[in-house]
Amino acid sequence: MTDPGEVRASDAEREAVVEQLRVASVEGRLTLAELTDRTEAAYTATTHAELAMLTQDLPAAGAVPAPPVPVREGRKRRWFVGIMGDSKRRGKWQIDQELGAVAVMGDVLLDLREAEVRTNIVDITAVSVMGDVKIIVPDGVNVDLDGVAIMGDKKVDVLEAAPGMNVPVVRVRAYAVMGDVKVIGDARAQPLKRGFAAWREHWRQLHGEDWRELGRQLRSEGREDWRELGRQLRSEGRELRKQLRDDSKDLRRGY
Repeated sequence: MTDPGEVRASDAEREAVVEQLRVASVEGRLTLAELTDRTEAAYTATTHAELAMLTQDLPAAGAVPAPPVPVREGRKRRWFVGIMGDSKRRGKWQIDQELGAVAVMGDVLLDLREAEVRTNIVDITAVSVMGDVKIIVPDGVNVDLDGVAIMGDKKVDVLEAAPGMNVPVVRVRAYAVMGDVKVIGDARAQPLKRGFAAWREHWRQLHGEDWRELGRQLRSEGREDWRELGRQLRSEGRELRKQLRDDSKDLRRGY
């Protein structure tokens, strides 16, 4: 009898898991990086067991949702400004409104990887005048960059998801005058010490690694290391015994 967990997953089941992950993100249960990683894994899953692994720490689909996030009144956009200086936002933080970044002869850094995104789309307006605005996102999100660059540069360097995947979207409107607005992916940024890295490692183990073969290789290398150590010890032992015999002969001769 086939193990229920090994039943092949359908496209509809994958999409249902992706929607469950999206809802969990809006409720603040997943960071943007975790959402992106698990979404990618959902689309490449082949069995029910693999899909279940992605949602095992989340409420079941159809469960009572978390209380709604209160809408901020008054200020519609949260601004980060660097004028002849630096403004940086990284680590754990919440995104529940549109964002704005202004760099005037300064630098603004927005790292979205560990942010809890409470909106369906991350919307950012970036203005750079003789300055730099850098936005770091997880690889696997879709980045929609438009705007104007005058004697400056606006560019995206992100490993985006395959077409057709319902992945997180980061929308950036860039206005650069003798400055730069850049959106870069995780692979181009300083690595994070983050829990979601374990998902990628686990996924590699599940899909692409023959651990029995790896174990055999390690055991083989271990045996070879011990044999080499044994040869070295035996050789040194022979040298030591020869030296002791020579010293004993010298003592008997009265040297």
